[in-house]
Amino acid sequence: MIKKHEIYKKDKWNMMTIEVQGKYLVLREISDQWGEETQTFLSRPALMHWANNRFPKEEYQDKEDEWREIMAAFKGV
Repeated sequence: MIKKHEIYKKDKWNMMTIEVQGKYLVLREISDQWGEETQTFLSRPALMHWANNRFPKEEYQDKEDEWREIMAAFKGV
């Protein structure tokens, strides 16, 4: 059984989902700039390490609530 988590969705071109496929975590990021990118992680700590690099808190100085929501969604996977 595959369990799907939505990290964020702004529209059909800007969204991120994670599918839990057995021991794999498959992240799909769709953006209007880069198209679709897929990454596969073997552990939640590896996923969180990637998420902290992809969404550095410093870039969300005026949008801390948005950063907290994104990180909470990752932690919920």
